[in-house]
Amino acid sequence: MNLKRIWRLYREERLSVRRRGGRKRALGTRAPMAVPQGADQRWSLDFVADALADGRRFRVLCVVDDFTREALATVVDTSISGARVVRELERLVAER
Repeated sequence: MNLKRIWRLYREERLSVRRRGGRKRALGTRAPMAVPQGADQRWSLDFVADALADGRRFRVLCVVDDFTREALATVVDTSISGARVVRELERLVAER
């Protein structure tokens, strides 16, 4: 059913439509992140998703060192589980 029809039916039955809650705002202010002073002090993770020409989806996990901007790992697969992310991070920690 479309939204206009729902509103009309509610109005005809004299019902009140439940309003959605607004966006929750953060309480207080955030402290700025400390700038890393050397390599391997802070890493950033990013997930990117896209689709192949045949419609299959794939994901890319990128791990970047925030100080050197070096790409530490790039994992490409059709599915990346949490266990796989942990395994890749443990491998990186052991390497570095």
